Amino acid sequence: MTGNLKPLEIVLIVALIALLFGAKKLPEMARSLGKSARILKSEAKAMKKDDEAAATAHNPAEAAGQAAPRTLKAAPGDVTGSRAVTEPRHTIHS
Repeated sequence: MTGNLKPLEIVLIVALIALLFGAKKLPEMARSLGKSARILKSEAKAMKKDDEAAATAHNPAEAAGQAAPRTLKAAPGDVTGSRAVTEPRHTIHS
């Protein structure tokens, strides 16, 4: 097997997939795949930010800059529901 597919073979494979999953399921599957890819991308960015934050935490001179605001997400990868989280400021009254 050489690994090269001819155009007719590609058409047959696509037709077989359409028959197996049905025309109604294909758009739903594509949406689900795209959503999964966005979630994976956002989680990878979050992990990278966490690694950078951990690296600057080891060097206090670099960590003296202003911290980025924290955000609260409604669901993993859901950027439409993101909003800034305000940290409560505790004051001691004497």
